[in-house]
Amino acid sequence: MFNINKISKTDFLLPKNNFWVGFGSILNLSGSYFSYNTSKTPEQADLKSLFSDWLNVGNDFKVSKSKFEKKFQKELKLK
Repeated sequence: MFNINKISKTDFLLPKNNFWVGFGSILNLSGSYFSYNTSKTPEQADLKSLFSDWLNVGNDFKVSKSKFEKKFQKELKLK
């Protein structure tokens, strides 16, 4: 359904900007310089955003759990 690696970023609905894109937008007179990632419906955009948010929350829990277990390995009597 979704590309998990692409959607798990927090800015997947925004255009990818860098210095040169910003500099080039100064010279753009037509006003259509940036292309945004789009969805077919507002509901699909919301679904992608919610899915991305929960993927990031889950990843934060995984990282936090790993750091906690590493820090308190002796107290928790882990390997």
